[in-house]
Amino acid sequence: MPASPSQNSINFSRRQFLATAGALCLGVGLGIHPTTASAFDPQRLRQNMQRMYGQPGLAVLEEWFVLLQQLQGQDIQAQLRGVNDFFNRRIRWVDDIHVWGQEDFWATPLETMGKSQGDCEDYSIAKYITLKQLGVSSHYLRMIYVRARIGRSQITQAHMVLGYYSTPDAEPLVLDNIVPSISPASQRTDLDPLFSFNSDGLWAGGSSESRADPLARLSRWRSVIERMQTQGFI
Repeated sequence: MPASPSQNSINFSRRQFLATAGALCLGVGLGIHPTTASAFDPQRLRQNMQRMYGQPGLAVLEEWFVLLQQLQGQDIQAQLRGVNDFFNRRIRWVDDIHVWGQEDFWATPLETMGKSQGDCEDYSIAKYITLKQLGVSSHYLRMIYVRARIGRSQITQAHMVLGYYSTPDAEPLVLDNIVPSISPASQRTDLDPLFSFNSDGLWAGGSSESRADPLARLSRWRSVIERMQTQGFI
């Protein structure tokens, strides 16, 4: 993650967090098109999960299929709660270096469910793809990179959450693995947003630090998309 931004850029980013109409779009038409219902292949997902992670991984995948059936057609609040709770309860937070032997690895939902472990990016990606599969448009969803202040010491660390925007200029609801309840962004004063992205574009604040890093990290997002294509999500 980039160095801590200035106070001015933090304030600018927070305004973007709460009202996306003012966000600066650094990239549109990224060529990233996650899950669509017509390309979704449950049988291929089952085969790949069995091959890669065996019966334990397959059991979690089957629970995920049941979740999709249960939430299909329900109102958006029920879908957000169901998806957020599913991954927060079934996935144990473990740092990438201990799961993948790498400092920063972005996993597909199949890999996250197969390991039953992941970090903040993995939670956010899995929730994003699941909501997309339920028919929620990417226009309403963004994965948001933040600096999170942890505990009484207020130590900051890089973190990612998923934001749901009911309209383009609405205050987002935050789906997080640190705080299990879904909260409006204005209540998450522990989070300083740096940049956000989805299938359609990339948004960042005014500082050069927050602009440089997200563009570099798009390669990890594209890698996730490519692996999902082979696994059966796309």
